[in-house]
Order: sequence, then C-alpha cells, then structure tokens
Amino acid sequence: MRWALVKVSLAVTVMVVLAFAVPLGLVIQEMARDRAFSNAERQAAAIGPTLSITADRDPLERAVLSTQAGSAGRMAVHIPASGEAGSPPLEIGPRRAVKKDLATTQRLGRASITEVTGGSALLQPTAISTGQIAVVEVFVPEGEVSNGVDTAWLVLAGVGIALIVGSVAVADRLGIRMVQPAQRLAGAAHDLGEGKLGARVPEQGPTELRSAAIAFNSMADQVVQLLANERELAADLSHRLRTPLTVLRLNAASLGEGPAADQTRAAVAQLEREVDTIIRTAREAKPQTAASLPGAGCDASEVVRERMDFWSALAEDEGRKVRVAGVDRPVRIPVARPELAAALDALLGNVFRHTPEGTAFSLDVHNGEDAVIVLVSDAGPGITDPEAAMARGNSGGRDGSTGLGLDIVRRVAESTGGDVRIGSSVLGGTEVRIWIGLDPREGPGGVRRRGHRGTVKRRKRASAQR
Repeated sequence: MRWALVKVSLAVTVMVVLAFAVPLGLVIQEMARDRAFSNAERQAAAIGPTLSITADRDPLERAVLSTQAGSAGRMAVHIPASGEAGSPPLEIGPRRAVKKDLATTQRLGRASITEVTGGSALLQPTAISTGQIAVVEVFVPEGEVSNGVDTAWLVLAGVGIALIVGSVAVADRLGIRMVQPAQRLAGAAHDLGEGKLGARVPEQGPTELRSAAIAFNSMADQVVQLLANERELAADLSHRLRTPLTVLRLNAASLGEGPAADQTRAAVAQLEREVDTIIRTAREAKPQTAASLPGAGCDASEVVRERMDFWSALAEDEGRKVRVAGVDRPVRIPVARPELAAALDALLGNVFRHTPEGTAFSLDVHNGEDAVIVLVSDAGPGITDPEAAMARGNSGGRDGSTGLGLDIVRRVAESTGGDVRIGSSVLGGTEVRIWIGLDPREGPGGVRRRGHRGTVKRRKRASAQR
C-alpha cells in the first residue's frame, strides 16, 4: 500500500508538472522573442525622423551610430535610387538580408522578419522625403531572441523536481501513517488468533483505520468477556452441584458404620473435592452481570416455597427451626426462575454448610413499590469479614468454601439494579439481604448510577420493613 501510494503520487505529480511547466516554458520563450523584436522595432523607429528629413549619407550615418543597434553594427538603411534626381541607391551599414526580401518589403510597405545567418533581421519600411520607401534593417542575434529562456527552463525544471520530490516524501509519510496502523491491526489480529487475549490496537491513524481499531478492540473485549463468561458459567454450574452434594453428605452421615457407608462417604468427599477443583479453576473469570429482558421473570413467592420444601426436609433431620414469611401472595420479579433458585440454594446451602446442626434460620420476602427484599437470617456464629465474603472467590474465612455462592447472589441482584448486603440478624447470626429492583431497564450497575442518596433511602426502607 505504501509503495503503491508513492507511485500514484509520483505519476500524478509528474503529469501536473509537465502540464504546467511545458506551456509556461513555451510562453516564456515566446515572450523573450517578442521582447527582442519589440526592441528592434524601437531601434528602427528611431531612424524614421531623420529619413523623413534627408536622404544624405552623412546625417544618416550619424543617426544610425546614435542608436544601440547601429553602434553595435547591427543596423542598416537601404534607400532605393531616385529616378528624378538621378541619385544611385544608398546603403548604410552591413546588409544581411537578401535583396529579394528587401524588395518585397518595399513593395508591400509593411514590416517583416526574415531569417539570416546567425539570427533574424527585422525589415522596417519607412517613407523618405523623396516619396520613396526606404527599408531599415535591424539584425537580432539568436542569443538575444532566446535571452533568459534557458534560465527559465532551468528554474521550471528545478521547481518541478522539487515538487516531485516533495510529493513523493509527503506520499511516503502518508503511506507510513496508513500502513503502520494497518500493520498493527494485522499483528494484533494474528496475536489474538494465537490466543494472546491481551492484544489490542492503538486507536490511531486515519478515520477509517481508527474505526477499524475501535471495532477490533471491542471485538477482542467481547471475546475475552465471552471466554470469561464460559469459565464463570462452568464455575456457577459446578457450584450448583454443591446443593445436592450437601444432601448426599448429610444422608451419608446418617448411614452409620460399615464398609458401604465408608465408601459412600469417601465417594461424596471425593466428588466435593472434584467440584471444588472445577470451581477454583474457573473462578478467575470476571463476573457477568446480565440484565433481565422486559417481561422475563418469575414469581419469587413460588420459587421460595418450592426451595424451602426441599430444604425443610434437611432442616427437620438436623433439628433446625425454620421460619418463612412474605410468600403468601405472588411477588413478581425480573429474574429468571433458575437464577433465583440458584441464588436461594447458595444462601441456604451456606446456612447448612457453615452453621452447626440445630441452628435456626429464617427466610423473609418483603414486596415494596420499586423493589423486593429477600432476607436470609440464621442464628449461627456469623461471618467474620462481610466485605471480604462479598468478593468473588473469597470464602470469608470459612473452610470448605469456594466463595462463589454470594457472588451468584450478588449478580442476580445487580442484574436488576439491586445489591446485596451482609449484616447481623435478629437471630444473632448472619443476615444476607438481597435487594431486587423491579425495573429491569436499570440494568447492571443501576444501584451505582442512582447515587449515594438512593442507596441510603433504600437502606432506610429495608430497615423499616424489617
């Protein structure tokens, strides 16, 4: 591309230079010729007054020598013979034109230019006192006709060469400016194809290449996000296996002693370790926060009742007291049913996994004007560092935790413009509050866009409802 642009610029510039320089040079050459013969005409006209007065040799010779051309030996005066006076023809100065041209000029009575040895001769007819026509001849050397023309051609050639060199240099710089961004774009695409996901292109260069760089960077970000979402999905799906694994572990613990029971417990423990390995391998992915589409969602009360039916059986086996409130009427939220079920299973599974048997817990659903609040409280030992527990992949100091359960809950809440908070419950343990916005148009990060005052206002409403 670079050399093609240089070649095109060179060809165009050469054509432009030739189109302007050649006619201009010819005009200069013609102007130099006109200047030389105009000067010759002025020299010839200077003899006219003398010829109109006298035709004697002496006065005419003095008049010829008084001119610049005459003093240089380049002027001649040709006076024909006078029949009445009987005077012979008179010639003053060196004659260069042939007699035929002189006779033609006398007969026609108008000036003419004829080619002679070493240049040209201007033949100017002039009437004399005897009524005849004399011819003043002014010799114009070839050098005077082309005076300054060679210099003009050299100047034009120099200017043309300078224009060509300048255009090539500018075209080369423009080519580099266009080629380098294209090369960087090609190199980044090659690197991305080889798996270097950090490859990006500086958004520089011409508008088209800058737009291509922006599109490439956006595409690369999308690829990275898609790969991160795939890893995150693997982690989340693996984390959902923790719920049935918890049931298996609890059931295996009630099998008593014996080889079969020991093998079952060992298999469950091995399966839990494998699931934990999968989660920890995939948890480096960035969290995905996807807003629900308008019209999508589920009945939170129905999902809560369904999941509590499942967990109540385990709670009864472990002697846990359970309280559920706020699910006696439909509560529509913009969250997909599987997502809400996964979030509830993550919270309830944490209660069973990280609190002793017999620890009571409760689940409350509060339906507000612009949000639904889900509170999961327990009477356990609580969480040492709630802020650290909210970080993805951080277990909050709890053994056997991958730290992804609360992250699943947080993403569900943030997909509606809500948030998640961890605090102390009225039962004496941990309280996890899920704030689910009812306007799906808020989208991810809606809480942050509302600002500090909106967050404080929601916290006050949540406290009042509790």
